[in-house]
Amino acid sequence: MNPVFLQIGTFTIAWYGVLITLGIVIGAWLGTRMARQRGLNANLFSDMILWMIIWGLVGARLVFVLTSWGQFSGTPFPRILLDIINLRSGGISIHGGLIGGILVLIYYTRRYKLNFYQYADLCVPGVAFGVIGGRLGNIMNGTDTVGRVTNWAVGYRWPDSARAFHNGMCQPNPNPNLDLSQYCQNIGGQVVMTAPVHFTQLYGVIIGIILSVASYYWLRSHKPGWTFWQFWLWYSILRAGWEETFRLNPLLPNVYLSQGLDKAGIGLLTETQLISIPLIIVSIIMLIRIRKQPDVPFPVGSQVDSPAGGQAQTR
Repeated sequence: MNPVFLQIGTFTIAWYGVLITLGIVIGAWLGTRMARQRGLNANLFSDMILWMIIWGLVGARLVFVLTSWGQFSGTPFPRILLDIINLRSGGISIHGGLIGGILVLIYYTRRYKLNFYQYADLCVPGVAFGVIGGRLGNIMNGTDTVGRVTNWAVGYRWPDSARAFHNGMCQPNPNPNLDLSQYCQNIGGQVVMTAPVHFTQLYGVIIGIILSVASYYWLRSHKPGWTFWQFWLWYSILRAGWEETFRLNPLLPNVYLSQGLDKAGIGLLTETQLISIPLIIVSIIMLIRIRKQPDVPFPVGSQVDSPAGGQAQTR
C-alpha cells in the first residue's frame, strides 16, 4: 500500500486524488446521461458539476482546516497559508465538500430558475462513487481514517509493507485515546504497529457501494428531492452508526470508549456523529414532506441543450 500513484522527479501524484477523481467522473457521466434522459439541460448540468467539484474541494479543505486547527496553529506565517492550501498533504472533509457543492447548485438553480431537487438528485451517484474512490485512496495512504484497536474477529493487521501506515501510527500522539505507538515494535529493523484495528477505510468503501446501488432505486422516484434526502439520511446513518463508531477520532464528549487488545474498539461521540444527529432528523422530516407531494413526471420528449450557461428550452 503506497500513497504515491506516479512520481516524476520530486513531483508526485497520489492514489487518493486519482481514485476520488475517477469516482466523481463516473458519477458525473451517469448524472449527465440521466439529465438528457429526463429532458433536463445536460450542458448546464455539466457546468454545474465542474463548479461543484471546484468549490466542493474548497469547502472540503476549509472545513477540515477549521475542525483540525491544532495541526496548523503552530505553523508560522506565511508557511501556514501554504499548508492550508496544500491538498497534496491530505486532509479534506466530506461534509465540507457536500456543502460547497450544494451552494453552487443553489446558485445555478436560482439564477436559471430551475428546480433545485431535479438536479440535486442527479448528483447523488457522483457523490456515492466519490465516497468509494476517496476511501480506496485512504487505504492507499494508510494513515487516513484509521480504525480503533480491537479484539473482535474483524480486526485487521496491516501488512508490514504498508510503511505509510506504520510510520504514521508509530508517531506518539499527545492524546492517549488516539495514540497507537504503544503497540509498535521493531521487527526486522522496521517499526511496525502490530495491533489489529477496525478496517474503517473498507467500511467506508462498502458504505459508498451501498449508496451507489441504493441511488439507482431512489432515482426511479418521480418526486424531486427524494433521492437527495435519502442520500443524506442513509449516509449520515451509515457513516455515524458504522464507520465513525469504530474510527480513531477525538471524542466530543467522551460518552463511551472501549479500545485495546481485549476490547471492542468503539468510541462515542465523535464530531461527525454529533453533526449527523440533526442531519438524520432533518432528512426524515423532508422525506415525509416529499412523500406527500404529487409525482412530477419527467418532461415529455427531450430538452434542447442550450449553450453552456444558457436557458433550457423545451421542444
